[in-house]
Amino acid sequence: MAHLLGTQSLHVALPDRVLLDDITVGIDEGDRIGVVGRNGDGKSTLLRLLARTQEPDDGRVTVRGGVRVGVLSQQDEATADTTVRHRVVGDRPEFEWASDPRIRDVLAGLLGGIDLEAPLTGLSGGQLRRVHLAELLVGEWDVLLLDEPTNHLDVEGIAWLAEHLRRRWNPKDGGLVVITHDRWFLDAVCTRMWEVHDGLVEPFEGGYAAYVLQRVERDRQAAAIESKRQNLMRKELAWLRRGAPARTSKPKFRIDAANELIAGEPPVRDSVALTQLATSRLGRDVIDVLDVDAGYGDGTVLHDVTLHVGPADRIGVLGPNGAGKSTLLGLITGDVPPQAGRVKKGKTVTVRQVTQRLEGLQEHLDSRVSDVVGRYRTTFRAGKDEVTPGQLLERLGFTAAHLKVKVGALSGGQQRRLDLLLTLLDEPNVLVLDEPTNDMDTDMLAAMEDLLDTWPGPLLVVSHDRYLLERVTDIQYAVLDGTVQHVPGGVEQYLQLRAASEAAGGARAGGGARATGGGSAPGAAATAAPARGAAPSSGGAGSSSGGGTSAAVAPALSGAEAHAAQKELGAVERRMQKLERQTATLHSTLAEHDQSDYVGLAEITAQLREVETEIEGLEERWLELSELLG
Repeated sequence: MAHLLGTQSLHVALPDRVLLDDITVGIDEGDRIGVVGRNGDGKSTLLRLLARTQEPDDGRVTVRGGVRVGVLSQQDEATADTTVRHRVVGDRPEFEWASDPRIRDVLAGLLGGIDLEAPLTGLSGGQLRRVHLAELLVGEWDVLLLDEPTNHLDVEGIAWLAEHLRRRWNPKDGGLVVITHDRWFLDAVCTRMWEVHDGLVEPFEGGYAAYVLQRVERDRQAAAIESKRQNLMRKELAWLRRGAPARTSKPKFRIDAANELIAGEPPVRDSVALTQLATSRLGRDVIDVLDVDAGYGDGTVLHDVTLHVGPADRIGVLGPNGAGKSTLLGLITGDVPPQAGRVKKGKTVTVRQVTQRLEGLQEHLDSRVSDVVGRYRTTFRAGKDEVTPGQLLERLGFTAAHLKVKVGALSGGQQRRLDLLLTLLDEPNVLVLDEPTNDMDTDMLAAMEDLLDTWPGPLLVVSHDRYLLERVTDIQYAVLDGTVQHVPGGVEQYLQLRAASEAAGGARAGGGARATGGGSAPGAAATAAPARGAAPSSGGAGSSSGGGTSAAVAPALSGAEAHAAQKELGAVERRMQKLERQTATLHSTLAEHDQSDYVGLAEITAQLREVETEIEGLEERWLELSELLG
């Protein structure tokens, strides 16, 4: 493959430390490189050096003659007296750019719902980010350098961008370097990884998952080397005291060591133990949203919502911007009263929310971290273990030096982690997280997920971070067209629903740009399984107002086939509801059972697993029938 761009012995120093030291890397045709590392370790600096917008203290960057380099920085400028159209396509006549399928694809994927004649100064930060990204993607580049391109993009936008880059940068065409904390995006797009740490840039083959595997192996080797060094020091001390040391053999490197390590790891969460804890704290009834309409003033945002939150449910909420996700969270927290229907909460339920605005920190900005954390009790339950606030701080990446810093002087990611910590220390029994991943690097995201794995209660998460949703939640709901629908197929099914909705709406704004508020496809509200505990005919989450699957999609089959499929679908839904009730009963029985009766506990657990296995099989069959009818 032809070489496009490279560096030789780059060196960048800050007043207090060396940021990058003796860095030599290269970008060849077909490279799709993801850059990861802790915040502040030099990722953006490296990208600026590659783009030649920053000069190194030493070393050089070389670009092959004729190579065009496009750059997306984290700063988006709104030039006065400039429209969206002019920023993206310049002065080219409409017939020219509108006839280019690549430009139409970019406009549809990124600028749906944005008026192309709107001035840049009137756009929100998220809209301006999309315009800047669209401007870059319609250009002709040999190397593309992207710094946090997924910021302000929803799940759909991120999926579209990943697919666009996969098509544009195939293994024989151009080079791509991307900095992002979105781990799903890294796996979807990248074939190589660079980790920036301790002044180094360390290469790894493969996407994010492969990088994690190789990093585990690297850390295992480092631990083995350190253990061996300490053993040698002890033997050296013994020799000094008693004589010559015994000879030792050098262990051989085994490439499957990381796989063996992973194979020995337990599941990320002990679901049975967490369910027992949650049920003992909350009882059987937690939060039930029953036939609720919700909105603001005279406007209704959500219609006929039915949602059951059980004592150990971990729920992810999906939906485009402005669909009503925050309204749904407001119903759960009590901040949004229902316009119709009711929200029923258990007597012991205490809900706390971590918001995007970090409201829990505003009163502490002038206080030191140690003073703020010191106001809370000395221990906190994390799963089965009791830990101190200091141990929680350490798990979330805070050092002893951070304790002396004022909260207002912390970085955005540090403040977000501290807000989560203070919320946990308040010891609620229902936790709501609204976009918790902003400003966090991949290491801190993993640390936060590890902490959430020990959370013994209901968890509701709104996030555009697909990796986080699939990692920490077990049930997903979609907020679409004013309804709340259960999506057993997770993010993939949600994207299919959105695509069907747009196809049915058919409205394309701004010369082919995607309209974000398109109507639902016929029967779209019926393409999700019933909400847990909700009857199919209730019109709540995951069910159509008439119950079952809409007849509007049935003509794709013959009359007899459609009737048989609909009949089976109804039977599957009824069986799933019965099993959901049985699951809730078994969870309650498990929590109330004598904890010293291990035989009885094992029998109940076995029954629970059998029921959950049957539910999984029914959900798969439900998806098959829904696709057949759709």
